[in-house]
Amino acid sequence: MVPLPVRARGNPRWLDQSARRVLGVVLAGGLSGAAPALAMNANEGRAAPSPQAAAILRIVRQRMAADHLRAVIVRVTIDGKEVVTEAMGESITGVPATRDMHFRNGAVAISYVATLLLQLVDENKVSLDDKLSRWLPDIPNADRVTLGQLAWMTSGYRDYVIGNEAFDKVLLENPFRQFEVQDLLAYADLQTLLYEPGTSWNYAHTNYILLGLALEKITGKTIPVLMQERIFTPLKLRNTLDPGGTPAIAPPVLHAFSSERRQSLGLKAGTRFYEESTYWNPSWTLTRGAVQTTTIDDMATSAEAIGTGRLLSPESHRLQIAPKLRGFGRPIEGCATCATLSDFYTYGIGIVLSGPWLLQNPLFSGQAGVMAYLPSKKIAIAVAVTFNEEAFDPSGAYGNSADDIFREIGAYLAPGEAPPVKPQANTH
Repeated sequence: MVPLPVRARGNPRWLDQSARRVLGVVLAGGLSGAAPALAMNANEGRAAPSPQAAAILRIVRQRMAADHLRAVIVRVTIDGKEVVTEAMGESITGVPATRDMHFRNGAVAISYVATLLLQLVDENKVSLDDKLSRWLPDIPNADRVTLGQLAWMTSGYRDYVIGNEAFDKVLLENPFRQFEVQDLLAYADLQTLLYEPGTSWNYAHTNYILLGLALEKITGKTIPVLMQERIFTPLKLRNTLDPGGTPAIAPPVLHAFSSERRQSLGLKAGTRFYEESTYWNPSWTLTRGAVQTTTIDDMATSAEAIGTGRLLSPESHRLQIAPKLRGFGRPIEGCATCATLSDFYTYGIGIVLSGPWLLQNPLFSGQAGVMAYLPSKKIAIAVAVTFNEEAFDPSGAYGNSADDIFREIGAYLAPGEAPPVKPQANTH
């Protein structure tokens, strides 16, 4: 495994566990060191949970204590029927987390963008083999890169986020900064590809910035309009919102806190540092119109919809979730996100394949999440997590505890098809 910095929106799981440094976006704000509230919120007067639900909630409580989590919101469905939906812990001091709270969905929106592309393929408006230059002729190397290579992240374009010290410095100095698409592409060094397109793999936010721009050219519509017409409305995602290019989150809000700017601020070891990151500007994370907020119900619905191909033809759905890249790719010197894809982590078309599970697992700005689906058992799992001060190591790094919770729940519900565990790093 390649040691990688932890910060990318929807980072590959091995990004947030290998290197103990977070590049994340962060917002300066309120301080609170409240211990995790492990009791379920607003639970008085409810019927006792089913044995299955009770077991899931035990997993959540144990992980909250072990990982120093501030809040967890979780929803599990099987064949569309609720097993459990619960919120634990606090949003801010004295305010319990609730299941209707809004939070950023991060890389979940990558799956939406990929679905938009495949819908256009189904409508014979584009082919995955079409060159990017057909719609964006002024982008360097666009005549060498296809739409499919952008979607699979095999284009060879560099990431403007992970491993980019210049971008990292700017981002952490002012986490409220508004980035425009052209600002982000300026950090990507589009003139130089890491490898011949289609011959290897690397995680790069750059791919989905370019794909979003291409989709707007192809359709003559903006990404927000496409999302509303083709994703949100048909899936009835009433609480998944594009805040119009701002860091706004609709109430009620799940607040997030972070220590990840510790090193960038030059703080001495032992100095306490924990700031509110709820409204750090996420404009750096993805193409315009795909920077969104959501709720746990909408995220679970999305997991099932993407996992079943509800919005696609059977052929496009099979292609989206095919493990064709498993075993593909290689580490490349100077590339923080180049790796050989494995059973633990393989990339489909805008979706992560981990064993038999399909997922996205965003991690940024002091919050983490997972949407996951197991097609054979029709299990959908959605998790949103925020962190207490103790969750951050002395450098300010932290891991995706939402991913850990999902894997434990998945192993409990489907022991024969449990999500794979992270491979141990080779120390020899």
